[in-house]
Amino acid sequence: MSRVRSKDTRPELALRKALWAAGVRGWRCHVRSVPGTPDLCWRGRRVAVFVDSAWWHGHPSRWTPGRHPAKWDEKIAANRRRDEQVNRALAEDGWTVIRIWDFELADNLPAAVARVYEAISA
Repeated sequence: MSRVRSKDTRPELALRKALWAAGVRGWRCHVRSVPGTPDLCWRGRRVAVFVDSAWWHGHPSRWTPGRHPAKWDEKIAANRRRDEQVNRALAEDGWTVIRIWDFELADNLPAAVARVYEAISA
């Protein structure tokens, strides 16, 4: 697992490149002072964007509990609990949280860009 990237993944870079091409600017990457260390955030607008791997974050279409050893079920469940805690903490602090699955970016990158643009324009 040490080779699994947590920053600057292909889906994250694809989103950043598409946002830049769409004229969206002003984000900061991996801001550690924001709960959950979002992949992109606009602190002034209080928008946090997370690009999540469907496998590591347990999307139902990509992860089925019980198909792998129990340690993986525990790992994925812990990731999901942490995601929920981060979402709750940010929402309580007035942040808009956007979670984008990696397969969403592969399937429809413009829709993901539109979601982010809408959130930072509100």
